[in-house]
Amino acid sequence: MTVPDATPRAKPEFVIPAQVDLYAAVMTLNADEYELLRLIAQSPEPVAASDFFHTIHPANFERSAAAEDPRRVAWREKQFGLYKAMIDLHDGGLIRIAHPANGERPDLMEATDAGHAALT
Repeated sequence: MTVPDATPRAKPEFVIPAQVDLYAAVMTLNADEYELLRLIAQSPEPVAASDFFHTIHPANFERSAAAEDPRRVAWREKQFGLYKAMIDLHDGGLIRIAHPANGERPDLMEATDAGHAALT
């Protein structure tokens, strides 16, 4: 068994307590990961993680704004960041695919036991 690196990360916002999954035990969540995990965990049934992206980072520009509008560009980057957060949560064992995508809808996700524990 390897011991995780004890070097502190720069300004962690949320630290997960020790879990059975070694990766999850040392994973530090940023604000987006924490909020996405919280929303998935509170859902009574598996949910498409992307359904929460506009809740976490709502658009702050008019629909007619040009593609190169700085507010639209910044928002788009935040949306991409949420996809990365979803992948990191999955890779960290905090969420899992309950129902794979079927061509009509995306993967439906649910929080794992480690994911629920990370929120306490």
